[in-house]
Amino acid sequence: MITRRDVFQAIADPTRRAIIQQIAVEPLNLNSVAEAFDISRQAVSKHIQILTECGLVVITQKGRERFCEAQLGKLNEVTDWVEKSRKHWASRFEKLDNYLSDIQNKP
Repeated sequence: MITRRDVFQAIADPTRRAIIQQIAVEPLNLNSVAEAFDISRQAVSKHIQILTECGLVVITQKGRERFCEAQLGKLNEVTDWVEKSRKHWASRFEKLDNYLSDIQNKP
């Protein structure tokens, strides 16, 4: 069974969000990423694997080192979803405001 991951799964976890923030500044090798967290290197590797599957991280080999590089373009999916949701709820709240005004102004 193949697990399909998306960008929303990637950002659902605070450790993965922290990894994204960390490597957004500059590509880092796996050890440098792992040193910033109070979890095992294996756990950090699993988080990076998920980020890679979601398309938010690319691993490149430079000599004997593997570097993690952020691919932040995939976060546009989140931005688009948030914007659509914001418009939807703004419209719904406006309708609610109008309804409440109507019933308050009725004699």
